[in-house]
Amino acid sequence: MTTTHPTRIERDAFGAVEIPADRYWGAQTQRALGLFEIGDERFPAVLVHAFGLHKWAAARVNAKLGVLDARLADAIETAATEVRDGEFDGHFPLTVWQTGSGTQTNMNANEVIANRANELLGQPLGTKSPVHPNDHVNASQSSNDSFPTVMHMAAALELTGRLRPALDELRVTLQARARAFAGIVKVARTHLMDAVPMTMEQTFDAFAHQAANAVARIDSVLPRVLVVPQGGSAAGTGLNVPPGFAEAFCDELAGASGLAFAPNPSKFEGMGAHDALVEASGVLNAIAVALLKIANDVRWLGSGPRCGLGELRLPDDGLTSSIMPGKRNPTIAEVLAQACFQVAGNHQTVTMAGASGNFELNVAKPVLIYNLLQSIRVLADAVVVFSRRLVAGLDVDRERVAANVENALLVVTALNPVLGYDNVARIIAKAVDERIGPRAAALALGLLDAHAYDRIVDPARLAVGGRVDG
Repeated sequence: MTTTHPTRIERDAFGAVEIPADRYWGAQTQRALGLFEIGDERFPAVLVHAFGLHKWAAARVNAKLGVLDARLADAIETAATEVRDGEFDGHFPLTVWQTGSGTQTNMNANEVIANRANELLGQPLGTKSPVHPNDHVNASQSSNDSFPTVMHMAAALELTGRLRPALDELRVTLQARARAFAGIVKVARTHLMDAVPMTMEQTFDAFAHQAANAVARIDSVLPRVLVVPQGGSAAGTGLNVPPGFAEAFCDELAGASGLAFAPNPSKFEGMGAHDALVEASGVLNAIAVALLKIANDVRWLGSGPRCGLGELRLPDDGLTSSIMPGKRNPTIAEVLAQACFQVAGNHQTVTMAGASGNFELNVAKPVLIYNLLQSIRVLADAVVVFSRRLVAGLDVDRERVAANVENALLVVTALNPVLGYDNVARIIAKAVDERIGPRAAALALGLLDAHAYDRIVDPARLAVGGRVDG
């Protein structure tokens, strides 16, 4: 049996359109749904919420500048606030695959807010009166400047509200592990091979510095992300935009978000190019590279437990193999690694999209912001899981670490100033050939006595650097 759902009829310049009766979108959104039947990738909720904040600020400024009647502006502000708060997420059905300006999603926002505002004013959905989606909700705006402004808003909100706190938490957690591992001497590794002694504290301090640098990179790019092209209207000319709109709009955004949004002095640059967002994606790519280094080092240091390095003890995540009972894997580190791979791939897409500015308009905005926001989200979520469920529970297998240090060959590098490079190479060669320790090899060669060897070749002292002469 076929079930029919109630519909309503809305009209635009192209004629009548049938729309589900309980949906707040309008004719243009419905037409786009039938036209762009491509994929199922939709914008994350943060972009929809940013549109609500955007239309709220625009309505407030339009009222102050006399563009909108106060009664209509109040209704638009209320409806836009509800969109910002997530009450209408289900009324934004379009996929990312649409016109390169993002016009359809801007129209979607205009229609939802207009219908809701009219409902608040006692009118049924679809009337376009007294609030019209274009004449009133979109007043002093164009998709050309509104969609890129929302792109910057969503990116800034996610960078500051989601990713930056996650990275700062990771930094603190790594620093705590570094302090906990103070004084534990281990073997450094270069080229995947044994090197000189260092401490586990130094290993984790390096990780913490990478996390701190990641936070600094976000802080560095943020001022350019906060510059928005609102006020450029069609093509950047500012057509139909009252004087002072761009400045007042940014003031409203800053007051509502706590972020220092500022108008772009060149609206043409802000709409024809998205260099700041490409730069932000590059920052995310650099952060992903750093995080991948940390994730890989942690899982290598924890490899084993019997036949790998086994120097770190990873916390049990409760998961195991489908065939090998009791097997434990570094699943959380692997998740973070995969998130980093995704970010690297997304950056390539953002790069291509950012290079798609044609004269006064970039025409790959939807795919650019979709990938940028996904990169922020997966990095932030993966970092939180990695920090709380893996790094915070890490411990050191002190016996394994001590045994590795005891067997390390390159501790005798400290003898270079005393014996010279070639003699130290003889010690290493003898130790390798005869499968003995470097101490025994040095004494067997008669190059120095036991007292001198033990005084100079002290792994704990070597880990802090410097030089001990004979």
